[in-house]
Amino acid sequence: MSALAAVRRAVREFLATLEPPPQVCVAVSGGADSLALAEAMAYVARHRKLRTRALIVDHGLQDGSAEVAARAAVAVKELGVDEAEILTVDVTGKGGPEAAARTARYRALREALPDGEGLVLLGHTLDDQAETVLLGLGRGSGPRSLAGMRPLDPPWGRPLLGVTREQTRGACAELGVEPWQDPHNADSRFTRVRLRAEVLPLLEDVLAGGVAAALARTAAQLRDDTEALDTVADRILTRAGGPEGLDVTVLETEPAALRRRVLRRWLLGSGVRELTDAHLRSVDALVARWRGQGGVWLPGNLEARRCRGRLSLSGPEPTTRGE
Repeated sequence: MSALAAVRRAVREFLATLEPPPQVCVAVSGGADSLALAEAMAYVARHRKLRTRALIVDHGLQDGSAEVAARAAVAVKELGVDEAEILTVDVTGKGGPEAAARTARYRALREALPDGEGLVLLGHTLDDQAETVLLGLGRGSGPRSLAGMRPLDPPWGRPLLGVTREQTRGACAELGVEPWQDPHNADSRFTRVRLRAEVLPLLEDVLAGGVAAALARTAAQLRDDTEALDTVADRILTRAGGPEGLDVTVLETEPAALRRRVLRRWLLGSGVRELTDAHLRSVDALVARWRGQGGVWLPGNLEARRCRGRLSLSGPEPTTRGE
């Protein structure tokens, strides 16, 4: 199968899981991954009588970024996309420039959806998934991080997680399209760039190939396990929950992994943000290692306490939002 056919098939199979199909936009940078995705979306959409809309984010971080965005808009129109819109963003906020640009980009893409409905397709490939798993592994982020990116995580869709970066480049070559080469993708100041240029090639050499695909398979397996455990945790949360907090007697008989999942969902749903593993384990100690200790202070000036056999959360403005 040609590279172009592989990309088109991935998009077709992804859209087949969405019935009825929502309004779908494609995020385009001008690179090979997003151009191949945009063409495949336009190709499949014509057969399904759907319109395609490309969203091009201009971060303004590099000289000539406006020209790059304009060329990307022209390219996707020539590839069959019905409409192309350039979104200009202001990159500010916490973290380094990479994190701030990502935050600004995702915000702009989300806000570009009409009435907040529909999906934005992202050109993340199997190689991106492998890099995400390695980043999670190096940071000790646990199985939720090692599970990588989900194919469908509304409002985001990732049809190309089973397609390699080499295939998207091959698809562009078949189409006669010259993708834009982002200079940031060769800048070794960025951790992901070093993973791509140094770590993964070394692993491929030492382990005799197939590492990226193996990491992507591992992510898929962990994602299935994580979703199954989350389903069980939701059932336990329903049994333990109530207006006065969580019933400790329901939680203390559960395995630690499930118990902490329940606590995590309860805390996030109650308004705790930036929850760390240390926070979670401290709250878990109120159940598993109860010695009459005091409460646990959490981000947002919230406090988890155990009293009369129940865990409760108090603070300035606790909420009851879902996770």
